[in-house]
Amino acid sequence: MSEDLVVVGITGTGVAVGYFAILACGDGIVDVPAPKRQFVCVEEVVDDDETLFIVMVDLIGTDFIVHDMNTARRRVAVKRGGLAVKRLSKPEGKYNLVLEEAPMPEPASGEVRIKAVRSLISRGSEMGARYTREHAVSHEIMGYSMAGTIDAVGEGVSHFALGDRVVALAPHAEYTVRSGMVAGPDDQSRVVALPDDVSWDRAPYYPLTAGSVTWVDVGESGAADTVVILGQGLVGSLMLQVMKANGAGHVVAVDALDNRCALAKELGADHVIHAGQQDPVAAVRRLTNGAGAHLVVYAVGGPAGPKAFEQGLDMLGVDGTMHLIGLYEDQALSLPSSKIQRRRILGGYYGASIGLASYRRAMSLLASGVVQAERMTTHRFPFTDADKAFDLLWNRPGEALGVLLDWEQ
Repeated sequence: MSEDLVVVGITGTGVAVGYFAILACGDGIVDVPAPKRQFVCVEEVVDDDETLFIVMVDLIGTDFIVHDMNTARRRVAVKRGGLAVKRLSKPEGKYNLVLEEAPMPEPASGEVRIKAVRSLISRGSEMGARYTREHAVSHEIMGYSMAGTIDAVGEGVSHFALGDRVVALAPHAEYTVRSGMVAGPDDQSRVVALPDDVSWDRAPYYPLTAGSVTWVDVGESGAADTVVILGQGLVGSLMLQVMKANGAGHVVAVDALDNRCALAKELGADHVIHAGQQDPVAAVRRLTNGAGAHLVVYAVGGPAGPKAFEQGLDMLGVDGTMHLIGLYEDQALSLPSSKIQRRRILGGYYGASIGLASYRRAMSLLASGVVQAERMTTHRFPFTDADKAFDLLWNRPGEALGVLLDWEQ
C-alpha cells in the first residue's frame, strides 16, 4: 500500500496526515482541497477516548494503515456499509430494466470481489428468457459475461491478488463477488485470469467461447463432414469460428438476417444460406447431394425455435447428430419417429468433464484473434444507458450483434 493512501482525521478538525488534509469528516463524501480529492468515511474507530475516522481513497476493498495523533500505527479492515453500487435489475413488467443501487458486496472467505470494466449482453438467455417476461428476475441471472479487476480478496484465496485482470460468470454490476477458490470448470461461479494480450473488449466473449470449444468437442465432427449451424447470433457465430479453427471441412451457416449472413461469410463460413430468401432445408440437401448434414448445431432462440428445430431434423442425414444449444420459447417440440430414427439428438452440454484444456484453448483463440470478437461487436454503451442497449438488441437485431456495456464511463 502506498503511503499517500494512509489518511485519518479527528472529528471536526483539520488534520494533515501523509499527503492529504481533511477539513471535516461526516457521513458521505467530503471535498478536500490541497490537493482536492474525494474521501468517503467508512468506519469509526475509538482510540484513547478520541473518535477517529478511517477514510478511503481510490483503492477499495483492502486494508489501510491508520495513524492516530500519537503516530501509532495499526492495520484496520475497512467496511463500506454505507456505500452504494449500481447494478442491472429486472422488476415485474415486460422490458422493465432498471439501474438500481445496492450495498457494496463484501467477499467472504474464499471469495473475491471484481470491479467491472466490460460486460456482454446475451440476446438469448437475458432477453428472450428474462427481459421480455412479465415476472421479476433476480439480478444474479441478469448477465453472465463480465470482465474486470480484482479489488478485494477474501481469506484463503491464493489464485488471485488485488489488481488482477479477470473474466467471470457474473451479472451486469459495478461490483460483484464470486468464488476465488477454483479457477476452472468445476465451479459455476468461476473466475478466470486474463492474459495481457486479451483486451477488455475481447474478454467478455470468453464464457461463450469456452462453451463453444466444449460444444465443438462434444459434437465430434470430422474434416470431411458437413456441419450446419442454424442461427448466427453470438453463439452461432462463435461456433462457426471455433469449428473452422478445429479443422471442420465444410461449415454451412444459416440465418434470416442480412447482417449476420454477411458476417458469417467474412468469418469463414464455406457456405451461407439466407433463410429469408430460400428454403434452408432444400439448400442443405442440394449442397450434400441429398444425403443431409453430418452435424446440425441448433443455435436459434426465441419464438423461431420450434420451426428451426423442425428444419434441423429435416436437413440432418442418417446417423447424424443434432446438437441443441439455443434456448427456444416454452413450446413442445415435435419428434416424429420417422425423423429421429438412426439420428442422435444431443442436449446443450456444458460441464467439467471436458477439462481445463478446453478452457485454455478458448482463451488462446481469443488472445490470438482466431476468434474475432471485435468483428462481432457492433455497439458499446455506457452502463448508464443499459436500457437503450437492451432496446436496440431486442427490437433491431438486424443492426446489432455483440453489445458491450462499459463500466468505466
